[in-house]
Amino acid sequence: MEKTDIKSLDLTELTESFKAQGIEKYRAKQVFDWLNKGTLSFDNMLNLPKDLRNKLSEKYFIPSCSIEIKRVSKLDGTIKYLYKLYDGEYIEAVIMKYHHGISICISSQVGCKMGCKFCATGKGGFKRNLLPSEMLAEIETAEKDIGERISNIVLMGMGEPLDNFENVMKFLKLVSSEEGMNKGMRHISLSTCGIVDKIYTLADMKLQLTLSVSLHAPNDEIRNQTMPVNKKWNVSELLEACKYYGKVTGRRISFEYAVISGVNDSDECAHELGRKLKPILGHVNLIPVNDVTDTGYKKSSQKRHQSIINILSRYGITATVRRTLGADIEAACGQLKGKHTNS
Repeated sequence: MEKTDIKSLDLTELTESFKAQGIEKYRAKQVFDWLNKGTLSFDNMLNLPKDLRNKLSEKYFIPSCSIEIKRVSKLDGTIKYLYKLYDGEYIEAVIMKYHHGISICISSQVGCKMGCKFCATGKGGFKRNLLPSEMLAEIETAEKDIGERISNIVLMGMGEPLDNFENVMKFLKLVSSEEGMNKGMRHISLSTCGIVDKIYTLADMKLQLTLSVSLHAPNDEIRNQTMPVNKKWNVSELLEACKYYGKVTGRRISFEYAVISGVNDSDECAHELGRKLKPILGHVNLIPVNDVTDTGYKKSSQKRHQSIINILSRYGITATVRRTLGADIEAACGQLKGKHTNS
């Protein structure tokens, strides 16, 4: 018999599931509270009768993740985790400490299908989607390890969140629930490489999260070279979806732009980017490209970064260079897993 992932159920669903099993309604709240305390075994739910605990063990399972490797940056205190999942797969998460609070960057899939050329995750291929409960477990495990509450969540780790749409939406519901982790939606960011149909769906849901779009190029010629998804949804289609998202939600989009020397860092690229983003409510986040992918891509100079910022400002677009964290612990997505699983 296939067991049900109990931690991916909200309180209403858990109550209905218990009802179908002939379990009293009030037990659902008791179990839900245990789960939200990070309890990983039904045997530890001591206010439940033993026969009920045994029944729950037969019908349900609690997915978890354990810390396989932990690295702490000596430069800035950034923490990189390699988590081992219940089925032996591995994912990564990163803790980043800022003056405004602690952020965690979590994974949404084991591996990734998107194949972006400058990302280490895609090199290992795609294994499976993460369950809502496993995304919750990434946060709970980190909070337990550092002994502090995490205030901001970034879905920008391994995987493409909008390719795991239903599970990610369920995770967002659970993590923001007052009965659950109660993390405010405005403190959650979701990153996509450009799954256009799902951007429209997400816009219509009118969630108050921050959408980050990995653009990385001002036109199809350059984007086709680095991001295979562009061959399905081109730059024009993607930006039209972004314009719709901003109009419907009133939320600014963060456009991620990995600056690659000699590829997308020219003044011409900056002017083209400015013209195309001007009608959209957004901000540009310039990212020094990671030297991790054996592609020959190199970081652009600070002078190039500043030139892009100056040009975009002429179009009324603010741009900043993302602060590089965890450089000494391979904090970029996919690096640690790739080394561990290939060793």
